[in-house]
Amino acid sequence: MADFEIDQDISVAKTIPSAFYTNLDYFEKAREKIFAPSWQYIADADVVSKAGACFPFSLLKPYIGEPLLLTRDNENKLHCLSNVCTHRGNIIVDQPCVAANLKCRYHGRLFSVDGKYKSMPEFKEVKNFPTAEDDLVELPVFQWGNLLFTSLQPSIPASGFLGDIINRVGWLPIEKFKARPEFSKSYVVHANWALYCENYLEGFHIPFVHAGLNAVIDYGNYTTEVFPYSNLQLGIAKDDELCFELPSTSPDYGKKVAAYYFWVFPNMMFNFYPWGLSLNIVRPVSKEETVVEFLTFVWKEELFNTGAGSDLNQVEMEDEEIVEAVQTGVRSRFYKHGRYSVNREQGTHHFHRLIAAFMK
Repeated sequence: MADFEIDQDISVAKTIPSAFYTNLDYFEKAREKIFAPSWQYIADADVVSKAGACFPFSLLKPYIGEPLLLTRDNENKLHCLSNVCTHRGNIIVDQPCVAANLKCRYHGRLFSVDGKYKSMPEFKEVKNFPTAEDDLVELPVFQWGNLLFTSLQPSIPASGFLGDIINRVGWLPIEKFKARPEFSKSYVVHANWALYCENYLEGFHIPFVHAGLNAVIDYGNYTTEVFPYSNLQLGIAKDDELCFELPSTSPDYGKKVAAYYFWVFPNMMFNFYPWGLSLNIVRPVSKEETVVEFLTFVWKEELFNTGAGSDLNQVEMEDEEIVEAVQTGVRSRFYKHGRYSVNREQGTHHFHRLIAAFMK
């Protein structure tokens, strides 16, 4: 499959070819080229609140599905480890627990909670053993408030992906945002993961698709700002609609900000509202199916489900209908690529340029 390029000049650029959304080769290649080097959300730090706590998880299941283990040691340090025994490849921890050590139930190999090899029955005669290869592989952990992230192949530091967001809303007490799983939802979207992200990355469609959202957002003042591996869409409130109480230190001080819509390449959306955060994780399933998780973190209970952050389910249903129709359209033999609105589709253009760069 040939590489493609997206012109840096949005006024002359063409979008990525339709084959990217329909061709299995592109979908498979993106797993290692795009997703493996990216930073991905693990969980809220409260899942390992105690010393010895262990939280097994599968990173971006089923697309990557790497079995990993989050632990907290006796020095209160977090570790993200491979959850695969270095003896014969068994999964070590299959349920959240608190443990003094990590013991493989297959042949009894023992590790400390920081992943270091400790002991192994019937291995006295094995030469040149143990070595560093017998420890569990450890991945980096990046923490922002209680939000934890990791990367399988971190060629770019987490600050490269998340730093611009943190700088912009650093005044928010993220550590006080409480995970509320009872308000969280997952949606199955019958479309390619990239089409879902593209739809998120432009407010161009808001007046045409989202009547309710358009009633509270000032579309005329809707802006997009592009950073190296992320971007921001700034939603300004109409009239007396709910907005943030911004500190004077904020670069947005004086604006009636109803929502911060941050996107992080390739598949995370941080939607900040006056009530808290809706963190959306886009999980590829197949080249034409995607699962989107809406993870809810509440800051101000009394404001929950108000303003631009109200009735997110309705907005999602409207988005899904459009995105699934586009998935049908890009299969057409007559559609190869499109063009960009210079004023309204900077985010989509940026996304396509990053895809093209990573796919090389």
